Parts: sequence; C-alpha cells; structure tokens
Amino acid sequence: MGKDRRTTPLRRPCAAPHDCPRPMRLKVLSHARFFTGLGVAEIAAIEARMRVRGYAEGERIYHAGAHADHLFVLASGRVKLVRPTPDGQDVLVDIVTPGGLFGTLTTLGEPEFTDTAEALTVACALSISADDFRAVLHRHPSVALAVVDYLGHRLEETRQALRRLSGGTVEQRVAATLLTLADRLGEPRRGAVLLQLPLTRSDLAAMTGSTTESVSRAMSRLRKEGVIETGRRWTSIIDRDRLARLADADARPAKDRN
Repeated sequence: MGKDRRTTPLRRPCAAPHDCPRPMRLKVLSHARFFTGLGVAEIAAIEARMRVRGYAEGERIYHAGAHADHLFVLASGRVKLVRPTPDGQDVLVDIVTPGGLFGTLTTLGEPEFTDTAEALTVACALSISADDFRAVLHRHPSVALAVVDYLGHRLEETRQALRRLSGGTVEQRVAATLLTLADRLGEPRRGAVLLQLPLTRSDLAAMTGSTTESVSRAMSRLRKEGVIETGRRWTSIIDRDRLARLADADARPAKDRN
C-alpha cells in the first residue's frame, strides 16, 4: 500500500490564473479575520476599495524587502510565504489558504515585507492599499479592534513557535509541524491525510529550527515506522494518532530528550 501511495499520480494543477467573480470575493471577505461581523453593504464598500488579480502557479506576488504597501486577502488557491535566510536560501514559513491574510502595511507596524509571497497553485487575491485600509479603520472601529487582536495573536504565535523550537527532539518538532500543516491543509485520502505541496527538507528544517540532515533522519524514521509516506510534492500522514503522540514534547521527561 505504501508503494501505491508513493507512485499514484495526484491531481494536476490548472495552469491559468483563477477567475475571481464578485460573489466569491464578497463571501471570502465576509469570513476574513478583520471583516467578520460587518454587514453586506459594509463588506461591499470595502471590496470596492480592493484590487483583484489572478496569479499563475509559481508567480511572485511580492518579495521580501519591498515597501509594505498592500495587505492581501486570498480568495482562491494557495500562496506560500518564504523567508530569505542569511545564507541566501528561501525557506517556507507559511501557506495561506482562502480567506487568509498576508502581506502587511506600515499601519501594522512593518515598513517592509518580511517574506516573499508566491502562488503555490493558481490563485486569486484581493489587495488593499495603506490609505484605503486606514480609511476602513476610521470608518469601522470593529475592524480596528480586530487588527489589535490580530497583532496580539501574531505575537503569541511567535512566542509559541519559539517555545516549540527551543524544546523537544527534532522528531517531536517535525511531528508537530506536520500536524499543524495537516490541520490547515490536509485532505482525507484513503484513510490517511494528504498534504499536497512541495515541502522540502530545507523548508521543514527552517520551520522546526533544525538542520536539513536532522530533518531527513527524522522523516526517514517516521516513514520506516509507517507514520508517514512521502512522494514528489506530497506527504501523506498515515497514522495521525501516532504522530500526535510523537509531537507531545511534554510526554517525555526532559532528560530523555536529545
């Protein structure tokens, strides 16, 4: 069965950018973090301030270091965020799904984009400029409060990531990362959970605070134990319960960690 999982072709992505009709845009905005709770007319007014664009697979949306002049809401497809490292490599730090926010603005305290955004699949995104977003904040106090909550949530996520990266074994950190990705992006497939994305060992190393070699050894152990299976551009979680037990860094005494 493992062999079948490795060799069975997965769906092929569409080559052309997605169409992004207005009803879709309005629906996505109504569920986006900053705009939940707003009325239909208010959502429509915000949508009118936004630019719409489709992206082909692999197309860059913005690059790290550029002036942070737009906030984006993903309407369809998937977008990966990669961050440049001091040695010149780009490592995966997040994957955005429909309704997700990415990019930033000086209004949110970041003068430059810290990541590069690239369409992982064909995608459609809405963007709003700093001036237009400032106008939205003035008009809708609930959006301003949501922004404050978002900034606090992002700070807490950073703290949790630092705690996760500072403890546990490499295998525990890899397991925790795979579970996080599975919860956000996983697709049920023949009793397993499929992650259909090009997740390199370098990506996992950056996301877990490990070396590429350590991640490769951890992934090999997980494969040999029947917890996961991997192929080109995909990872399949076969035994989620076992992966969850491995990810529990508190389940083992600190002296047992390596």
